[in-house]
Amino acid sequence: MSPTLVPRDVSSTLTPSDTQKTTLIVAGVYIIVIAILWHVPYLNKIIYPFKLLTVGFHEMSHAIMGVLTCATIHSIELDPDEGGATSMSGGIPWLTLPAGYLGSSFIGACLIACGFDTNASKIAVIVLGVFFIFTLWWARRNLLTWALILGMAGLIILFWFVAESVALRYLVLFIGVMSCMYVLWDVIDDTIARKVNSSDASAFSRICGCFPAQVWGVIWLIQAFIFFAAGVLVGLAAFKESTAQQKSDASHFLPAPGSHSAALPMTPDMLVVSGVVLILSVVGLL
Repeated sequence: MSPTLVPRDVSSTLTPSDTQKTTLIVAGVYIIVIAILWHVPYLNKIIYPFKLLTVGFHEMSHAIMGVLTCATIHSIELDPDEGGATSMSGGIPWLTLPAGYLGSSFIGACLIACGFDTNASKIAVIVLGVFFIFTLWWARRNLLTWALILGMAGLIILFWFVAESVALRYLVLFIGVMSCMYVLWDVIDDTIARKVNSSDASAFSRICGCFPAQVWGVIWLIQAFIFFAAGVLVGLAAFKESTAQQKSDASHFLPAPGSHSAALPMTPDMLVVSGVVLILSVVGLL
């Protein structure tokens, strides 16, 4: 007799398991730590590479939407002041302009969802790697972009080796939270608070003519919040496996070369090495 499949209701689907509760707590800690580091002099250098990475997501989203709307991408550039620019000709500005904020927010939400599961995190960084290759091609003359992406690639590879890739899961979760928070802050700073003279919202407002830039900023802010929440909800609904089950699954899916699962244990020495790599990445970008 075949087993009967009983669909789960919404409440049971979104009720976090013990492993998911831990993930949510870590994500909450990330939010608090990022918010503190954001405004503390010198300490804010710790998250500086991840800010630049989010700017890279923003510009990459412009470029991808440009390609999808038949634009020619001339270049992507990042600058040390956490700015960026994507040069393109053609395309549909109605779609390419909002793609920066909304695209990077969507990427962040996807990474948050994948951060609930080890194998999903592996797939996420592989997809990111493909995007990195395209970004390097478009930014081939911008040394900062090369330094950022190569540094992040090295960090991802290192964390893949730690504790059956569990460390990679928490890195993906951090990048996702960082990306979503940066988008929320950037939309407020660039559009609603109007601290810059020009922005994607102001350019979009000139094209469509129906709302001022601040209104588009509020609309995009709401959409970014929705993406953020959706990333958490998808993670809760899709990845119910326990830590032990995730570890077992990860040992058979793209294990790091070497051991029986080929991953290095999460020892204090490995944590120190990971911290050193992160610090070197920060120093290399300053």
